[in-house]
Amino acid sequence: MLKIKETFPSLNAQKIDQVNSIVNGQNKPRPRIRMTTKGPSRKQVIIPMSRENVSSFMKNSSLHVANINRNLRNAKSDILVDYLHSENSSITVITNKVMQQSDMSIIDNYVKNSNDINSLQVNEPRLPKSKSYLKITGIPFFSHSNSQERLTSDDIEAILKQNYIFDNISLTSKLRVIKVSPKSDMSIVWIDIWDVQSGKNAKMLINRCFNIGNFIATIRGANMNPRVPQCKNCWKWGHTTFSCKIQGARCIKCNGPYKSEHHREFSWCCKANPKINPPRLETKKGEPCPHSFKCSNCHGDHQADSNLYPFWRHRFNREWHQKRYAGICVNGSKSFRSEVNGSPSL
Repeated sequence: MLKIKETFPSLNAQKIDQVNSIVNGQNKPRPRIRMTTKGPSRKQVIIPMSRENVSSFMKNSSLHVANINRNLRNAKSDILVDYLHSENSSITVITNKVMQQSDMSIIDNYVKNSNDINSLQVNEPRLPKSKSYLKITGIPFFSHSNSQERLTSDDIEAILKQNYIFDNISLTSKLRVIKVSPKSDMSIVWIDIWDVQSGKNAKMLINRCFNIGNFIATIRGANMNPRVPQCKNCWKWGHTTFSCKIQGARCIKCNGPYKSEHHREFSWCCKANPKINPPRLETKKGEPCPHSFKCSNCHGDHQADSNLYPFWRHRFNREWHQKRYAGICVNGSKSFRSEVNGSPSL
């Protein structure tokens, strides 16, 4: 360092340290893998149930909030319910504080004893959790060395359930089995698990090994790559339902200014119109809409949540979505239609 100081007298101490690190070949520390999401607020409880129960229970949501708060006050709890939020297969109860197990039991008992739902189709309530992203290496792509039969995600999941190291580990979604390279006979299995913000469950699994046939598989950490969210209110990508800024709602089928469940009542395509040629007949009551849908993102003939169009296929690529929405503002939807039909615009 003295020689560096003598050679470059104008350099300060920090610059001298940087030059010395380069001369001595000191490498920068490897970046840490970010494999665990922060997760949503824990001031809520999620109650999984059937879609029929969700629809029936939410019709009297304001009454249920008042009744639950009355039960909580009677139990001398300082927890109060602010509002209820529904998803396809669950109801989320938003509260003013983080709940204890006793508070969850009060809410669970009320929901299961409600006359609006079938209690047999209601699962146990749970607090929201974080996700950890892992990958399993050293797994063959084919089930046998002399076979062309692929190992499926169901095969891998069955093997994991038999191994004690995966006890008390819950998967957030289906496993994804990907070939290492087009000509390889090995695969990588991507696995997402429920975890806490500290990544406790993931740390217990990382670098653990287990057998799959004659192979030894190893669990590694993977950088988290949360998918681009799709709003369930306006059906645009890039923001959540809670942060949607539009007034009202949009139909998932035709992009009309009404909720998707009211498509038959309000959409023009299902109403009779004798003035056009040929005249359009009214869709019979109780039958699904037989007409072509209109996607609010690419204007293709499908629902806005279809898994057959580019927005869904690139749901883990945020940069792709940003470029595509920028293209909508500049070029309209022509390039999107070409990609939906099989010829990508870029």
